[in-house]
Amino acid sequence: MKPKKNNMTTMEQFKDKHYGKRGTEKRDKLEAGYESFKIGALIYEARREKGLSQEELAKIVGTTKSYISKIENNIKEVRISTLQRIVELGLGGHLQLSIKL
Repeated sequence: MKPKKNNMTTMEQFKDKHYGKRGTEKRDKLEAGYESFKIGALIYEARREKGLSQEELAKIVGTTKSYISKIENNIKEVRISTLQRIVELGLGGHLQLSIKL
């Protein structure tokens, strides 16, 4: 019996093939978009875990339900100071940022 050929592709290989290597304009745009999406998804998950509605979270941090929704759905980028208020005041967490070179 002939062994099956491994046709699996890693995410990195997929992005290299379809968006170019890291450092190219198309790839950088993809990566930047992913980071924005990730922040919205993290806020959404944390808010749900805390049992808060968008309206409740917005009231705690002094913004609107619409703004929280736009952040969670990657429609609006969030300022670091606002992100810090959402995480610390609204969700009772601690914001950590890092820079990778």
